Amino acid sequence: MFDPLEGRSTLRPADILVFGWVGGKHACVDLTGVAPLVGLGSSAFTVGQAALKADSGKVIKHEKACLDNQHVFIPFAFDTFGFLAPEAVDLLNRVQRVMRSNVMTPRSMDVVFKRLSFAIQKGVAAQLVARLPSISM
Repeated sequence: MFDPLEGRSTLRPADILVFGWVGGKHACVDLTGVAPLVGLGSSAFTVGQAALKADSGKVIKHEKACLDNQHVFIPFAFDTFGFLAPEAVDLLNRVQRVMRSNVMTPRSMDVVFKRLSFAIQKGVAAQLVARLPSISM
């Protein structure tokens, strides 16, 4: 999709693209990891609040573009304390059911979970790097 006001495409690659997810449509999975204590300020801490906020923000930002391109958008939000947003839990449950119902070798299961694990680790690493202080040489 091309946005004439911005002069560039508004699409970006999905963190994970799942082919034929539902009704023949592919699913764009967007992995988002958040640090739950960042920006907490004086408000009370609520378990999962940061991940749920990130989840809804991703839906607002990316769902329409995916739907316009005949894809399904699935946000996969988690926090560094281990909380998973409901859509992330649903995705993992479905992956588990599909893997159980198909003849899966230990190697193929390993590939699926390594791919998810790598994408999550990449998100956490990006968060850490973004928070590093700048160093002048």
